[in-house]
Amino acid sequence: MGNSLTIVLDNRDILSGVCGANDGNLRVIECSLGARIETRGNEIRLESASEESCRRFKLMIDSLITAVQEGESPSPEYVCALAGGGFLSDGMSYRDVSAQSPREVPEGNVSEIPYARQDRSCPENVFRSGDSAGPGPELRDMSDLTQTEANHQDMMRSSMIQIPHGFNRVFPKSRNQAAYIQGMRSCDISFCIGPAGTGKTFLAIAEALCMVLSRKMRKLVLTRPVVEAGESLGFLPGDLAQKINPYLRPLYDAMETLIPYETIHRMEENHVIEIAPLAYMRGRSLNDCVVILDEAQNTTKEQMKMFLTRIGSGARAVITGDTTQIDLPRHTASGLLHAVSILSGIEGIHFAYLHTGDVVRNPLIKKIIQAYDAEIPASKGINVYEKRS
Repeated sequence: MGNSLTIVLDNRDILSGVCGANDGNLRVIECSLGARIETRGNEIRLESASEESCRRFKLMIDSLITAVQEGESPSPEYVCALAGGGFLSDGMSYRDVSAQSPREVPEGNVSEIPYARQDRSCPENVFRSGDSAGPGPELRDMSDLTQTEANHQDMMRSSMIQIPHGFNRVFPKSRNQAAYIQGMRSCDISFCIGPAGTGKTFLAIAEALCMVLSRKMRKLVLTRPVVEAGESLGFLPGDLAQKINPYLRPLYDAMETLIPYETIHRMEENHVIEIAPLAYMRGRSLNDCVVILDEAQNTTKEQMKMFLTRIGSGARAVITGDTTQIDLPRHTASGLLHAVSILSGIEGIHFAYLHTGDVVRNPLIKKIIQAYDAEIPASKGINVYEKRS
């Protein structure tokens, strides 16, 4: 016999925020739990075949209620991150799930749910939002699950990035992304290694803008090795900043997604944003600033050592790279791979590893990466991003 859990929300604004547009948030939770969710008036009811699903459901709804009470508008994307994202099948995104109707939940997740008896044979647990007692004594035996889920949701919420004057809050979309954000906040030097589309650069820019615009850091320094991907652009006109600008375009794309262009322009005029070609950084001491080294897989060992020894007092450095897309000349060792091999045991340096499960750019990207990885013999590539942080 299954379990039933009903949550009563007296505040209609909170109810609307929890459910989302067209009940999109509930559809994501429904697919995550593999159980049916119905709304009736001010009630949200879960029909579940397991106590575990009831427990997870209550934790996620409680987290959404807290988010709405704090002035947030939780989206299906946020709920997907809250649920861990692991329930999505290949090629499916949170947009696909939130667009489904209640009866369109993938059959593999709900085949064992006794829909025909849901209103009559399921033991009922009803509680109102704000109740501290929880949904019945039979669910309290799962303390380990409760703590694990609560810790995950606390981690996801505490990893939220609020950029002053920004367009939106930035939430991590996976546990590994949350660990990456926590590492940037707790360590002076953070490495992030992972495939394309996992948010390495975007999250680094978001956290850096948060620190700079909240005046925790004096300025933002952007740099990357000037290495073309398989072709030469030849001579580029303009001053030094204009010559390197095409290489830093991905960083500016991320900034323009997060804050108004006028803010970026003002920061450049006030020298709060600095473009620093990697080749010209020797001898500098970077103090009280955030330094982002993007595409670090294309640094040499000498360049990586030179960059890391530029970090001065009160500075933070974030190094990102994809070890499967190295554009260095043949027989030239990657400075990123070398740094991972010799620095991983040093306290105060954080390493975050993202993998194909963390891809958020487009569902097709995950399949493309998997196809390319399957073609390359294991002896010819080092997939560092397959490690777990």
